Amino acid sequence: MTGQQPMFRFHSLLTWVLLAGIIIMADAWTKQWAVDTLVLYRPLEVNGWLNWTLAYNYGAAFSFLNDAGGWQRWFFIVLAVGVTGFLLVWLFRLHRSEWRVGLALGLVIGGAIGNLIDRISLGYVVDFIDVHYAGHHWPAFNIADSAITCGIALLLLDTLLVSMKKPGDKSTGEQV
Repeated sequence: MTGQQPMFRFHSLLTWVLLAGIIIMADAWTKQWAVDTLVLYRPLEVNGWLNWTLAYNYGAAFSFLNDAGGWQRWFFIVLAVGVTGFLLVWLFRLHRSEWRVGLALGLVIGGAIGNLIDRISLGYVVDFIDVHYAGHHWPAFNIADSAITCGIALLLLDTLLVSMKKPGDKSTGEQV
């Protein structure tokens, strides 16, 4: 690294682990609120494009394998533990200058653990955010899903930015 420092100095390992912890807590709190407040599959309108709708997802994204007979619970638990372990190793090996990747991994790890807790304790994932337009509904999701999606988008953005960077360009403070 040259003498330049990244714009933000908050990108240490502890920061990303704390971010994951905040995602896990926010996810657990909002899911508990949904279970305590909402009636299963009965929408509560927030505005013209958003409802709170309690739903139980026994599958994965978009209810993939939702009705597969129960084996998918254990499959997704093992998959989530393996992926989270891989991401933690990646996080521990990051250089301090790779703050976008650290942020992304913190989001994905927090979201993965949030949904993993549901799968282990309940056998399904609690979803409650229902976005819709003109009668078409996006599959219900939760804070953990949002964090995973944002984290993956940030990883893709970082990959794009790094691939567009010219050799010798030190404008971001990252090593090529």
